[in-house]
Amino acid sequence: MSHSRIFFRSALHAGQFISLDEAAVKHVQVLRLQPGKTIELFNGEGIACLARIEHMGKHSVDVQVTELLLAKPLPACRSHVIVSMPANERMDWLIEKATELGVSRITPVMSERSVVRLSGDRALKRHAHWCGIAQAACSQSGRNHLPQIDLPVPLSDLLSHTDALIADMKVLLSFAPTSLDWRSLWLSPPTSLVFLCGPEGGLTPNEEAQALKRGFVAANLGQAILRTETAALAVLAQLL
Repeated sequence: MSHSRIFFRSALHAGQFISLDEAAVKHVQVLRLQPGKTIELFNGEGIACLARIEHMGKHSVDVQVTELLLAKPLPACRSHVIVSMPANERMDWLIEKATELGVSRITPVMSERSVVRLSGDRALKRHAHWCGIAQAACSQSGRNHLPQIDLPVPLSDLLSHTDALIADMKVLLSFAPTSLDWRSLWLSPPTSLVFLCGPEGGLTPNEEAQALKRGFVAANLGQAILRTETAALAVLAQLL
């Protein structure tokens, strides 16, 4: 029997009584659930449980945890997508689908050819919006681990901080004729992967050179020229 899945960022323990936060309360109200109904809570960190609604007020919902659920395994590869932000709904779509596929981390960047540039309050609002999309995608897909979604940063800044780019393999998606076929990079998938997707038209030669100096390997996805969000999802679909 399936239950409505609701995100609630908190420790979860059997027998625990919980007052849901504002976002979870709105979710329960939208679903028109009533006391006595069972819901599934997940905290985005791998823990999920069944909980019974005990009391509902105008702005509050109290539940009791009745059963902790078995942990679902993480994907075999920890994947970090660095993506030059496509416009509006296309970035939303990328985050939704990447979350469903099991991405571990998404870093939106602004490269030299980027059309979308965010900073200050606009960046904070857009980041909160993306986190909400990831939560909804986890709820829908049955995943219990939320991906880490970073605030947008200039690509040059990110490439200067090598501690954020540690992985078994680092791949740059490139149009360069010297780039390798993506499928030839390994006999078996790595346990961790960082891959960088540029904007429409690709990264500039200077940006590619900077990435290569940081240990990235230039690779292509074949002869087809894919949109930024399509290329990122194509890699995740093959990897995960």
